[in-house]
Amino acid sequence: MHVRLPSTLLILSFLAGGASSAAAREVAGLVVDDSGRTLPRAHVRALDSSGRELAAMFTDEAGRFRFAAPDEDCRVEASLTGFGPATVRCDAAQPLRIALAVAPIQETVVVTATRTEAPAGQVGASVTVFTADDLERRRVPLVADLLRGTPGAAIVRTGAPGGVTSLFVRGGESSYNKVLLDGIPLNEPGGTFNFSSLTTDNLDRLEIVRGAQSALFGSDAMASVVQLITKRAAPGARPGGSAWIEGGTYATVRGGGQVAGTSGPFDYSFGASGLSTDNREPNSAFRDATISGAAGVVLGGSATLRLVGRTQRQHNGTPGQTAFGRPDLDAFFEQHDGVGGATLDHQPTPAFRERASYSLSILHQQSTNLVADPPYTPQFDGRIAPFQFTDFRFDSFNALRRHHASYQADVRLANDAARGSHLLTLAADWDGERATLQDRLAGTATPASRDNVGVVAQHQAIWPRVVLTASGRVERNASFGTAAVPRGAVVVVAHEGGAGRAAIGDTRLHASAGLGIKEPTVLQSFSPSPFFRGNPDLEPERSRTVEAGIEQRVAGDRLRIEATWFDNRFRNLISTRTTNPATFESQFFNIGLTRARGAELAADAAPAAAFRIRGGYTFLDSQIVDSTSPSSVVLAPGKWLFRRPRHSGFVDASWSRGPVAANLSGVFVGRFVDSDFASLQPPILEHPSYSTWDARVSYAVTPRAAILMSIDNVANADYMEPLGYPALKRAVRIGLRIGF
Repeated sequence: MHVRLPSTLLILSFLAGGASSAAAREVAGLVVDDSGRTLPRAHVRALDSSGRELAAMFTDEAGRFRFAAPDEDCRVEASLTGFGPATVRCDAAQPLRIALAVAPIQETVVVTATRTEAPAGQVGASVTVFTADDLERRRVPLVADLLRGTPGAAIVRTGAPGGVTSLFVRGGESSYNKVLLDGIPLNEPGGTFNFSSLTTDNLDRLEIVRGAQSALFGSDAMASVVQLITKRAAPGARPGGSAWIEGGTYATVRGGGQVAGTSGPFDYSFGASGLSTDNREPNSAFRDATISGAAGVVLGGSATLRLVGRTQRQHNGTPGQTAFGRPDLDAFFEQHDGVGGATLDHQPTPAFRERASYSLSILHQQSTNLVADPPYTPQFDGRIAPFQFTDFRFDSFNALRRHHASYQADVRLANDAARGSHLLTLAADWDGERATLQDRLAGTATPASRDNVGVVAQHQAIWPRVVLTASGRVERNASFGTAAVPRGAVVVVAHEGGAGRAAIGDTRLHASAGLGIKEPTVLQSFSPSPFFRGNPDLEPERSRTVEAGIEQRVAGDRLRIEATWFDNRFRNLISTRTTNPATFESQFFNIGLTRARGAELAADAAPAAAFRIRGGYTFLDSQIVDSTSPSSVVLAPGKWLFRRPRHSGFVDASWSRGPVAANLSGVFVGRFVDSDFASLQPPILEHPSYSTWDARVSYAVTPRAAILMSIDNVANADYMEPLGYPALKRAVRIGLRIGF
């Protein structure tokens, strides 16, 4: 007998008894939240009048469901953690549209953890998401300052905004974070990424997934993946936008605007902004301009073409360690980067989806000091160096390009109550890295080029109370050869929550483990300098990360508490080793090994509709096992990892009533190993703890106009991060935003 399978490949699930004799009909629909955004992996059931389950499945990545149900009186129920359940009758107008009310602490859909749309509670890894509402409440100009509110993350900036800004996650190096913009890699070859000028403008959300993710994203994803998602207009949205201007302390001026809308099958979102500030120290002025945009068009009924682009230009003075001596009055850093990409998304059937993309990112960096300032003797707090420091001239220019092409296919193998939902993802990525390193004073230029290919396979198995994810990647890198990196994750719903304000909610247990790899930087592989000569035979740096945790919802989803334990190991760290003591020649080698383990606590509460508070604490027990610089006092074996605090935390509270909205956020950073790098006697080998608070207030004069006030470092704390680089003291900005 020939049976024609429906294109959905969804299997009808019947309970025993009587159902097989009833005529079947197709029931299809869409599950959305109360704002209209689709909800993937919601659990959908068909129930008869007695509550008996007739069929069950999960919505796909676009929130759709389709199954056969007996032609009798029935209803369809949809549920998802973080949302209130909803029910509609089977005989309602087709296709059904089931809207789930958002819980006080809602679930967030993420794409970074699995390269597919999935609720954050179902991915097994630790994920922090800053939504569009969070961006609006915080009004933080720079992404780095937003990331301070992430468990396990530490931000270190050399002084005021514009200084070199590094992210350390769970004890990893600052080059161990893969940074993406709508799937486009932004890292320099070898993982380096400077967050100094990356702004939050025209972003819909920001996702950070902790732990090694090289199984999905290849090189650089050693400790985390940070992904920026560009804002896009909601379906059917009318054209509109906003503009803002604000100014204040340190001659700061910030302004910009954005527009978004739809027209038939076309949607668009564009934004532009600028920031100018003189900062606290001489020659530390920071100028930044950002232009970004995204557009999409529906091609027929099953394909969409999306374009995304972003460009930034940064210029700032680099006065050096002004806490220890006179500023350098002419040195500066300038960066101009741009990225553009196109993605074709095609879904010919509900069970098969494919995406092909290409992007090009370009980065130009210039670091210049053409005037030799007078020598000085470093001194601080009664300490003094035994000799003078002398300025030196330099003028370097780096031109970096990264071509990135990717193909991904998602195949749904099954979707029913008995066997669960099974999604297979197959992907292939190519990166073409091109670089030219120039020393303009010496008149030399070093070209570099390498091509890397990675192949990914991932299987996600989803049941109502268990989610399993297994993935693996084989990476062929022109620098280190071939490497294989697996990853696995599991989520178990140990307790399903009840209804009511006082009810105990879902209890989720989660665990994940994976391996990470990172290719050498261009300098480490190709440098011709005898003082830091490149090594073409370097192995990749590697990580092994493990985590396990529990998430508990209580008080009718008004409080969510999460505790996570992690254990990371980083090996093959690359650094220089002296090869000729007489001439001070050195070369890069794989010589380091470190470990980091600890715990993260996070809480999110919404006791009232107008009030929300979230906070987190991280304990990091880190240790250098094999040192890259064993003769260094701060980098010797047994020491804590450099500039990774043992204790850190954050708190963020928001309140709104009528036209008034307010936000207060604080960051606590405990002591950590550091160095003055100024030969002070006695030397400073540890950075003391510090805390800062920021406040935001807005008042809506009309529905389209609001007065804004921002206060950074409310308590006027005088601190450094790192040693020698004073951070800004209290800074106040006042402005106006107008919508249209």
